[in-house]
Amino acid sequence: MSFSHPKPAGLPKNPSFSSGPCAKRPGWSPQNLSAAALGRSHRAKAGKEKLERAIALTREVLRVPDDYRIGIVPASDTGAVEMALWSMLGPRPVDVLAFESFSSGWATDVQKQLKLPQARVLTAPYGELPDLAQVNGDHDLVFAWNGTTSGVRVPNAAFIAADRKGLTICDATSGAFAQPLDFAKLDVTTFSWQKCLGGEAAHGMLILSPRAVERLESYVPPWPLPKIFRLTKGSKLIEGVFAGETINTPSLLCVEDYLDALQWARSIGGLDALCARADANAAVVAEWTLRQPAFAFLAKQPQTRSNTSVCLEFADPRVIAMDPKARSGLAKALVSLVEKEGAGFDFGAYRDAPPGLRIWCGPTVEPADVSLLTDWIDWAFEQALAILPA
Repeated sequence: MSFSHPKPAGLPKNPSFSSGPCAKRPGWSPQNLSAAALGRSHRAKAGKEKLERAIALTREVLRVPDDYRIGIVPASDTGAVEMALWSMLGPRPVDVLAFESFSSGWATDVQKQLKLPQARVLTAPYGELPDLAQVNGDHDLVFAWNGTTSGVRVPNAAFIAADRKGLTICDATSGAFAQPLDFAKLDVTTFSWQKCLGGEAAHGMLILSPRAVERLESYVPPWPLPKIFRLTKGSKLIEGVFAGETINTPSLLCVEDYLDALQWARSIGGLDALCARADANAAVVAEWTLRQPAFAFLAKQPQTRSNTSVCLEFADPRVIAMDPKARSGLAKALVSLVEKEGAGFDFGAYRDAPPGLRIWCGPTVEPADVSLLTDWIDWAFEQALAILPA
């Protein structure tokens, strides 16, 4: 086989392209965390001030409305979503949009764990969105703003009625800080520190609208709630959760890292600058696919393509003719070749997704590094194709 792509000479400055935990911000160093309140109680003044500052900067950078509560909760984005599902669902029918792995997991929880009798799951295959016109404003709604494992996002919140009766519960973990969130249409918004700002894992964020607070204070679920899920006491919101009094002990080292990321975001221009950085990274991949016909976006419609978790499938006829196991083997071989060169790590497709690639293009990534990664993919694709059994 003749090779048209020589081995690249340059390496990305930061070869981390994982979709979580994601790349640290440009210029990050462990020295940035020297002010962490290590060895202190999170309930002491020093720890409490750090947590309050994290909430205040989150509100500022994400442009969260003043009357929305913001809480730091355990178990990352998953914990935040589960708290909402178990605490709020039940009084109304519920629609769940399931179009990739995590949103399908929420559908499983709603149907098989909570066993809600009036649950309706609107599905779509990888690369597509469900029919958003089917969403019923009288129902509660559970959905992912950005499908981390499919590279498909909702283009906006126009499908959510402004006069809706139900609550909207939005898993925004790979969209927050890279895509504008329409909080007027979102009653519960969740994300983790480890995605777009490149923070450390295990901590989640829970943002509640006044309507969500009203549901919490007026509805008691018929199932028991573990302490770690409880957001009310005596039918009143536990306000301390949204003032830095976390349900369980947070890592103050991780809190300091999140503060560092938020301060960096603020220093470069806030949300607009973060979104522009992610857009620029995704544009590098889009331009590359015009030159490299071996790959195509998994997202079928351009307006639904993620600018963070950019997912690609094989488009080369030789690869399409292979069975799925062989395609998966080719993708793994390609990623392995690049990783051995130290040119890019953790950019293979999610295990449940179609074989291909998933390149994290969030705002902490540099366009020059994305461009260098595509050069290495060009080289590795030809190499991997040559070594596969005929």
